[in-house]
Amino acid sequence: MYIAVVGCVHGELELMYNTIKELENERGVKADIILCTGDFEAMRNEDDLRTLTCPQKYRTMGDFCKYHNGEFQAETLTLFIGGNHEAVGHMKELPWGGWVAPNIYYMGRAGVMKFGDLRIAGISGIFHKQSYKLPLPEQAITEDECKSLFRVRVFDVDKLLRIRSPDIFLSHDWPRGIYRHGNTEELLKIKPFLKDEIRIGSLGSPAGKMLLDHLKPKYWFASHMHVRFLAQTQSTKFLALDKAIRGRRFVEILRIEGEPGPFEPDQEWLNIIEN
Repeated sequence: MYIAVVGCVHGELELMYNTIKELENERGVKADIILCTGDFEAMRNEDDLRTLTCPQKYRTMGDFCKYHNGEFQAETLTLFIGGNHEAVGHMKELPWGGWVAPNIYYMGRAGVMKFGDLRIAGISGIFHKQSYKLPLPEQAITEDECKSLFRVRVFDVDKLLRIRSPDIFLSHDWPRGIYRHGNTEELLKIKPFLKDEIRIGSLGSPAGKMLLDHLKPKYWFASHMHVRFLAQTQSTKFLALDKAIRGRRFVEILRIEGEPGPFEPDQEWLNIIEN
């Protein structure tokens, strides 16, 4: 089957879907599913916009509301995880995921879904050492509370460590140390400000590395750093993509093994979260 992988969307759904169509036409293929790796920004209204975790100057409504209210329709099944810039007022209503618009599905704080032959796992948010072992805030009113809701928690990671190896894993930030398995020199030419983090070994999420080492998915897709980057471990092909700006490499269409089919929650995952 063919899958379209997308980097940081930042509310640019029309650009995302149009770019995917252009790539499909160029290659003469059709994506069976679209996988978005965070910063989706699913604002339904002004109330959601007020809870968007980003500086005030970047708070714009974006395109999602047009899909939510039925003005536009996503033609291809679209699956997304959360990043560090999300409409917390909306996302906190769906901690275990759910449909946010026709054909657009949010995976929740952590989740596993099946699409035909594929098992797709994912975790929302980014790693933050001080928040990792804290409980979630009960509300999302202050800026700090909103930010905290989209930071990875140990209890979500622990649940994912109990699943069988998925075919695909989605995260927003990179697993720690993944840069060592790709062209680090080229990465630093594009993003020289990463030099110090790479030098001291702090680039990426330690929780992500734990999941990568334990689950060993066939594919791991991420974004966050606004750069396209490829890496290969012994068991996993890693791809990070740029943010949604025309002319940037924020979409890739891949052919992978498997047949498309019903889209449904993974039973193993349901058993884990219900116990």
